[in-house]
Amino acid sequence: MFILTKIADLVQIAPEDFGKQSFAAIEDNINAKYANKVVQKLGLVVCLWDILWTSEGLIGHGTGLVNVNVEFRVVVFRPFQGEVIVARIARQTQDGMHLATDFFHDIFVPASELPDGSEFEPSEGIWVWREDDQELYYDQNEMVRFQVLMEDWHDQTPKGPVDITDPPTAQISPPYTITGTMKTSGLGCYLWWE
Repeated sequence: MFILTKIADLVQIAPEDFGKQSFAAIEDNINAKYANKVVQKLGLVVCLWDILWTSEGLIGHGTGLVNVNVEFRVVVFRPFQGEVIVARIARQTQDGMHLATDFFHDIFVPASELPDGSEFEPSEGIWVWREDDQELYYDQNEMVRFQVLMEDWHDQTPKGPVDITDPPTAQISPPYTITGTMKTSGLGCYLWWE
């Protein structure tokens, strides 16, 4: 679920950070740029792990910024396909369930990936798993286990100028989403399998 990944990048230190120790200024700038952000094809960067190498700082012409080439490692959230993860039910619709962990909120389990016998109760807005004579409810904020099926990456680069008189037509997709399943035995609400 969490991996260490090496990144090489240029860090720019602003003049207002010159009062800090150079290592602290570099660390602060890396955290500001990467922490809690999704990097395409890499995953959600959780935090800086360590700094492996830095170059000499060079002052940029006309800007006063100090440019430093840095190699560092970050902790990244990127579960592998087939991994079982625990999350909380954030929202339920007829299309499926939206799940969230404490730090990642773009997890979706489609209705087709819920256990056979699952039905959506529109009056209560929750899913119910009916098997034999039992009714097991997927309550809001309940902890569930799910298995990762796939991940989707959505390019976040701007498409260009937009006419402000036109209403927005396309919904913005999150940069990184995970699709899961609860069909296998042992998956679903955490309390069912204790």
